[in-house]
Amino acid sequence: MADKKKRQTPTTVADKKKRRRPDPSSDDDTHHPFKSLLKPDELILQTLDDLRSATASSSSSSKSITLADLAVGSTCREVSDLDLPSVQSEIELQMLKVIKSILDGNGFAFEVPSRAAANQLYVPELDRIVLKDKTSLRPYANVSTVRKATITARLLQLIHQLCLKNIHVTKRDLFYTDVKLFQDQTQSDSVLDDVSCMLGCTRSSLNVIASEKGVVVGRLIFSDNGDMIDCTKMGMGGKAIPPNIDRVGDMQSDALFILLVEKDAAYIRLAEDRFYNRFPCIIVTAKGQPDVATRLFLRKMKLELKLPVLALVDSDPYGLKILSVYGCGSKNMSYDSANLTTPDIKWLGIRPSDLDKYKIPEQCRLTMTDQDIKTGKEMLEEDFVKKNPKWVEELTLMVKTKQKAEIQALSTFGFQYLSETYLPLKLQEQDWI
Repeated sequence: MADKKKRQTPTTVADKKKRRRPDPSSDDDTHHPFKSLLKPDELILQTLDDLRSATASSSSSSKSITLADLAVGSTCREVSDLDLPSVQSEIELQMLKVIKSILDGNGFAFEVPSRAAANQLYVPELDRIVLKDKTSLRPYANVSTVRKATITARLLQLIHQLCLKNIHVTKRDLFYTDVKLFQDQTQSDSVLDDVSCMLGCTRSSLNVIASEKGVVVGRLIFSDNGDMIDCTKMGMGGKAIPPNIDRVGDMQSDALFILLVEKDAAYIRLAEDRFYNRFPCIIVTAKGQPDVATRLFLRKMKLELKLPVLALVDSDPYGLKILSVYGCGSKNMSYDSANLTTPDIKWLGIRPSDLDKYKIPEQCRLTMTDQDIKTGKEMLEEDFVKKNPKWVEELTLMVKTKQKAEIQALSTFGFQYLSETYLPLKLQEQDWI
C-alpha cells in the first residue's frame, strides 16, 4: 500500500500543477477589452502607409512660410545659427556698445530683448509663438538690475572663451564657474537665454549644451559624430539623444510614423514590447518637460524623414502643455521657435474623451486640483488652442468633468494593454486630432 501511495504522489502533484496552469488565451477578453475590434495588422499598416505618403507629399509640395514673409516680421525678433567667429564678433560688438554708453555718460548698461509674456505673439500662419521686438535696459548702476547686469557680463566673457577654445560645456559647468555670483543655476540659465537673444543666435551656437535627457528607440539609423547608430539595437533603454544636434546626421528610416511619448514609463513599456517592430515607427521621449536637444532632434527627424508625428501624453492640462511646447514652442524660448518647433503634431492620446470611450474605471481617474482647473481654463484662452476646435472640445470636456488620467491608467486592463490594444486601435481608427 505504501508503494502504491508513493507511485501515485508524483502523478497527483503533476495533475494539480496542470490544473492550476492558466490558459494563455483566457485573459484576453477580461484584461484587454476592445481587442476583438482590432483588424489584421496588415490593414492598420496600410492606413499608416497612407498617412506617411500624405505627409511626405504635403512636405514636398507646400512652400514653407517664414516670419519675414509676413507683415508682423518687421516687429518680431528671431535668432539663427551662427558659427563661432560670428558669435565672438557679436559679443565684442555688445561690449563696444556698453563702452559707448559709458563714454556718452549713460553708464554701464545692456540692452536686452524682453522675454516677458506681454512680448510674446502667436502667429497662426506659422502655428508657433514668436518674440516681439521690445527691449529693456539692464543698467549696472541700479539696485534691482545690478546682479543681472553682472551675470550678463560674466556669461558673455565665458562664452567668448568657449569661442576662442572651440569647446562645448554644459549649463551645469557654466554655473560652477562662478557659484557665488550665480547663486542658483536657474539664474544663470535664464540669463543665458537673454544672452542668446541679445546676440541673435541659437543657444546651441553658444557651445553651451544641456545634459542628455531624451532617448530614442526604433526604426532609425543615424550618425553621431561619425559613428553609425542603429536604434533597433539599443536595448530597452534606447539611445540617448545627443545634446549637440550639429553632430547628428545621415538619418535613415523605414518607419511609417514617429511616436512622441510624454512619460518614461510608457516609453519603456513600448520599447520592451518592441512596438516599433509590429508597427514600424520611431519612439522618442524627453521624459517629461521637453528639453532643447529632444525638440531639435524631433524637428530634424520630421523634416528630413518626412514622417507624421503622433503624440501620446497624459490626459491633463500639463500633457497638453507639453504637446504645445513641441508643436508651437515655449514662451521662454519663443525667440528660437523657428528652430525648435515641429509642425503638424497630431494628438493621438490619452484624450479626455478616451476616458469614457475606453471605459477607464473611476478608481483609475484622478480629480483635477484647483490649480489644474485654472491651468486648463488659461489654456482655453491661448490662441494656439483656439485655432484647433477639437483641442478646445477636449480641453473643455476635461475642465467640465474635472477628471484627468495618466497614460498608466490603461494598465488597469493589463500591463501590455497600451501596446497590444489601445495604440493599435487608435491607429486603426485614425483617431488623432
